Amino acid sequence: MTAEVLRATVGEEPLDVEEHARLVDRAEAGAVVTFAGVVRDHDGGRSVRGLEYSAHPTAARVVAEVAADVAGRATGVRAIAVSHRVGTLGIGDVALACAVAADHRREAFTTCAELVEEVKRLLPVWKHQVFTDGSDEWVNST
Repeated sequence: MTAEVLRATVGEEPLDVEEHARLVDRAEAGAVVTFAGVVRDHDGGRSVRGLEYSAHPTAARVVAEVAADVAGRATGVRAIAVSHRVGTLGIGDVALACAVAADHRREAFTTCAELVEEVKRLLPVWKHQVFTDGSDEWVNST
């Protein structure tokens, strides 16, 4: 059984983790694990006001490839959904949403963690943080 990839997107619309969970929910699955990567109000001891994510034009293809690769290696996983947001985000906004449905919790947790790590490692997305003191910085990957 290969897990079905139901969503693998990069876009500007706000992300809803619960929507991702509903999307992957299957009667055969005994576990649905979600992850929300949320914009926090600090980084490296500095207060953050907000940030902006920019993506390379290949980002949508890359996230689809990552999701397909993780799904293809997963055991006992029924469905996967993952989205990364780009554009201007405020504190508390979801930047990365993932959901994994699996037969058992261990497979769901393991696959969700792998999906998050692979997206963060491979997705060509850059973060421009703006701090409350007016300074800013670019981070070359999420």
